[in-house]
Amino acid sequence: MNKFYRNGLLMLVAGAFAVSCADYNVTDDFKADPDPSFVEPYKDYAPVKSYIDRTTYTNMSLGATLKVSEFNKQELAHAAAVTNFDNLAFGTTLMPGAIINAKGVMNFLDMMDLLDHVEEIGGEVFGSPIVANANQADDWLNMLTAPIEIIVEPIDDKFVDYTTMEEFTGTAFNSSPTIVKNYDGNDNALMVPKGRRGKVYIVEGFDIDPSGIYTITFYAKVDNIEKDETIICTFADNKIQEKDENKKFPIKPNKWNKMVIEAQPAEGATEGYLMIEGNLNADVYIKSVSVVHNPDNHRPQTAKEKKDTINYALNAWCEGLMKVNDRRIKSFDLIDEAIDSKTQLENGMFDLKHSTAQIYWQDILGSENYAPAVAKAARAAYQKYEGNPSELKFFISETGLDDQKKFESLNYWINIWDANGAKIDGINAKLNLSYSENKETQDANVASLNLLLDNLASTGKLIRLSNFDIKYQDATGVNVAAKDIKDEQRQKLADYYGYVIKSYMKKIPHEKQAGICKGNLADTTDPVGLWSIDSKSKDWVRTATYKAFCDALSGK
Repeated sequence: MNKFYRNGLLMLVAGAFAVSCADYNVTDDFKADPDPSFVEPYKDYAPVKSYIDRTTYTNMSLGATLKVSEFNKQELAHAAAVTNFDNLAFGTTLMPGAIINAKGVMNFLDMMDLLDHVEEIGGEVFGSPIVANANQADDWLNMLTAPIEIIVEPIDDKFVDYTTMEEFTGTAFNSSPTIVKNYDGNDNALMVPKGRRGKVYIVEGFDIDPSGIYTITFYAKVDNIEKDETIICTFADNKIQEKDENKKFPIKPNKWNKMVIEAQPAEGATEGYLMIEGNLNADVYIKSVSVVHNPDNHRPQTAKEKKDTINYALNAWCEGLMKVNDRRIKSFDLIDEAIDSKTQLENGMFDLKHSTAQIYWQDILGSENYAPAVAKAARAAYQKYEGNPSELKFFISETGLDDQKKFESLNYWINIWDANGAKIDGINAKLNLSYSENKETQDANVASLNLLLDNLASTGKLIRLSNFDIKYQDATGVNVAAKDIKDEQRQKLADYYGYVIKSYMKKIPHEKQAGICKGNLADTTDPVGLWSIDSKSKDWVRTATYKAFCDALSGK
């Protein structure tokens, strides 16, 4: 493994990820620089996960969130994650939207690499949401549920025979078309005078199908000119163009020309007609006009067909996922962020999200059967590839559960899904935490956190906290950036991290603790990391938050 780790975090490997230092340091390029991770004042701390009392907190675990591509590089973030955390989560990068293309081809190469490597080092992965409203293979689902092609017969819309007419009674603008009798010695013809501004409807008065494709056929002739005359055509408010210019249709002189125009009505058009204009050099004679259209040769899928199609897609996705998984991931978010906090049911609970703009699984599978259908497909696929379905644990992940109504609504839906066979094992509560220098605001933050934990504990489900990042706000409510935060502010932030961890371990029964998952390992623009990033060396430096994690997990 020829990798370069400037700060050698894996030298502290212990516990579940039993990786030899040599595995990471056998390279001519490796440089054991003085490691900023181990300088004062936090150099004596061991890997964070080693501070959990596994005897007392038998279910407690510590997770880290990474992108698949970031993990597969096996560089700094990878080293920090596998050294300090029990399990890994990969957010949206193991969801259908990142894996399935528009034709339904599933690319699991990155997932295979990471699972093979995690298995090799004895680690664990918490599964990304199996389905959700976002990060789905929308192009594939749209293709699968698209209208079905059917056989249709052309429809004759209108036929006008000017050879038998005595008088023109149609519509014209800045022109005076007339019927010329015995034009070619036998039959009459419509004469459209030449002129710069003249516009004449040579056929009109038929209904239009907005999605129909129309073919207008007419016979036209010009006399006594040396070159072709041209006309411009407009069909049902749609001026026919070519490369952003009006298309000019040529009429050869001294013979009848069969003119074929293909067009669709303009959006919003209500009147069927073909108008000609632009004959500047010669009068144009029209013998007859016919209009035919092919109606849309598609029909919407029936509700049953859509349900069968979506069930096919769900089973295909679960089968591909579980084949590559090969029994290695045993805990998954089943569905993600399903609750709509803007729409209420008759009983006052929030409804699930629904959409008319894109395919939502629950719209077709049914709200009450949403999670059960996904659970059934996932279990069946897991078992197909020699997994024991009783090993699987399914969580419902949701954000905003500090809102009492949303929490109650999620609990309502989980009870329905459980009753319908989903067997929901736990709740993955996505956090959105901040620490405020304003005492009143911070007191409210703490109260909200405590209520959330109490509510979660009351469900009797396994409880996992994810997106565990805390932003720091000054007294005016403005976020303090990582580059600006002072040591004393960082310590207050670290203390609050410790408070959240200890509150979770106290309020959630030990056997129901499914763990806490860190959102970002190192600082982003916000000071959310257990590590800050040195602006010059780019090394990761332990922050007060690192110490706070260790102390809180050890019960200090």
